[in-house]
Amino acid sequence: MNLEQRINTFVKLGYFLSQFSNNVIQKKDNIACNDLFFDGFKHQIKLAEEHNGWFTKENVLFAIEGWSNLLTESNINQWLENYKFNSIKPKKVAIIMAGNIPLVGFHDFISVIISGHKVLVKQSSNDKHLLPYLAKYLEYIAPELKGKIEFTEGKLNDFDMVIATGSNNSARYFEYYFKGKPSIIRKNRNSVAVLTGNETEEQLKALSEDIFRYYGLGCRSVSKLFVPKNYNFDAFFKAMYNWHPIINQAKYANNYDYNKAVYLMSEFDMLENGFLMIKEDESYSSPIATLFYEYYDSENELKNKIELDKEQIQCIVSSGFIDSEIQFGQTQKPQLWDYADGIDTLEFLLKNTV
Repeated sequence: MNLEQRINTFVKLGYFLSQFSNNVIQKKDNIACNDLFFDGFKHQIKLAEEHNGWFTKENVLFAIEGWSNLLTESNINQWLENYKFNSIKPKKVAIIMAGNIPLVGFHDFISVIISGHKVLVKQSSNDKHLLPYLAKYLEYIAPELKGKIEFTEGKLNDFDMVIATGSNNSARYFEYYFKGKPSIIRKNRNSVAVLTGNETEEQLKALSEDIFRYYGLGCRSVSKLFVPKNYNFDAFFKAMYNWHPIINQAKYANNYDYNKAVYLMSEFDMLENGFLMIKEDESYSSPIATLFYEYYDSENELKNKIELDKEQIQCIVSSGFIDSEIQFGQTQKPQLWDYADGIDTLEFLLKNTV
């Protein structure tokens, strides 16, 4: 397959995924191989939800809809326009995927295939239904991909490069085990929001999406606020209220109750509104149903702190604070060219081809 054919294959996948959204799941005309795959993918969505309590139908469909919006011809061409694909020597790339949110390893998967390599996927047991089915769809609409996509549940063997995502502990293992291979090793990261107290109600409501989407389990989920001294949290809590039904989800409610009990027994100071607790803490990784916050004295001091801690931070949500900031409400809507940890996956895949 040449690059144009690979692009066209993923555009067709985008069309297929466009049938599945939170607004409606509806079969469309003129979708390649739709009679064979539409009902089956509906079933995979159901299986994903049954297998993992965090993968609610709403969150699975949110992820799928996001990918359908990204996989357009114009988006893909814009993503690829600054790369050179002229001298690709296909290699086998192993991907070890996380399972914290639906299809979390899909960008790595797409990057490997579109760069012309073969892919060997080791999925998390938490997210094992959606991607294999989509891989079958890709092989059906592009038979040239047969033999180039492989899944394994066992030990990884016979690969040339590796992209591995996991915890800080597993990253140490990855770095040792894959030390002889070109690799991208991703560790724990969290996202933060920088507030000034001048945010509009609309901005704070948008921030609630960054905090609660996927129950805060994603590395792009905001887990910590930086706020100025004497910040008044009233407007913040008011803006969060539209997410109050989240407490009806049993796994989230259990975490809320447990963490609240821990804080109360430990006599930690915290504020809470019945479905979210906020606690002053210097850490970046907050428990489910909890948001950490930290005061800052000046924006310059905060910029210095964030620069020192950049290896722990995935996204910075703010308005006019820093050049690389993400607008409120946009952390879970990355573009194809927004790479995890700021590491250019395509550049890595293209430069390790000789």
